[in-house]
Amino acid sequence: MMHQQRSEPHLSPSGDTEDIVAILAPRLAYFAGVARTEHVTRAAQEMQVPQSTLSRAMVRLEHDLGVDLFARRGRTVSLTPAGRTFLASVERALAEIERAADEVRADADPATGKVAFGFLHTMGSETVPGLIRAFRADHPRVRFSLVQNYGEAMIERLRSGELDLCLTSPVPDAPDLVARRLDEQKLRLVVPADHRLASRRRIRLAEAADETFVTLEPGYGLRRITDDLCQQAGFRPRVAFEGEEAETLRGLVAAGLGVALLPPPAVARPGVVELTVTAPRAAREIGVAWLDGHPDTPPVAAFKKFLLSKRGTLLPD
Repeated sequence: MMHQQRSEPHLSPSGDTEDIVAILAPRLAYFAGVARTEHVTRAAQEMQVPQSTLSRAMVRLEHDLGVDLFARRGRTVSLTPAGRTFLASVERALAEIERAADEVRADADPATGKVAFGFLHTMGSETVPGLIRAFRADHPRVRFSLVQNYGEAMIERLRSGELDLCLTSPVPDAPDLVARRLDEQKLRLVVPADHRLASRRRIRLAEAADETFVTLEPGYGLRRITDDLCQQAGFRPRVAFEGEEAETLRGLVAAGLGVALLPPPAVARPGVVELTVTAPRAAREIGVAWLDGHPDTPPVAAFKKFLLSKRGTLLPD
């Protein structure tokens, strides 16, 4: 059976997709309600809208599509073949919208919502697990989406809305971000166990000017700090290897491939000696950042407050 084609449809098949969606979307739930009940009056009662509003919406929808969706017999209607085809897609679309609405409501729930939290790789073995354990003592059902990355990548994910908060270093200074310093972490010069400096406990960084360094790749906050400290010490580091993770660098040092400026390890690694740097002052600030003006859900607000309460005690002494 061929369905009746209306003349002069409001929407052109080549029309802009955003225009089509903006015109059709408000009427889809009305259409599904009428299709389900096959009765305009009953559908209007169920959806709590005036019958006249519903009738006009269906007429306008058919006009915009240029296709008859209903065969009418008084206030009783039945779907045309075109209406049945359209209904199948509309029901899938409405179900997906309902699923998305349920998901965002669940993520914002004060008791069971979700926090998207980013942090540096070096914070992942002890610091972040300890923070989450302490937070969940009072918020046992809050869920976390955890992302480990380097600072600049996490800042971009904040800006894109993928993260709510991140622990990073250096503490960012940007007009679209809010950042708070939480703590600082001393850096050590890590040398092989059989290195000429391994018998020392303290060192001025200038004494390592002739050494080969292993560092993180450009773009990592720790790499920028390493370059700055070496510059303050009067030299530019000669870099032999670049990596993406601090413990990998420790392994390279243990293998005798260079020295590195690194934060303390979670667990002592054999094959290396870690020296206190007396000059220049070798430390990195750790801070929490979030997007300025971005509204917080209750679980995000609670975790942000918790992190700010850790100012000065975030890291072990």
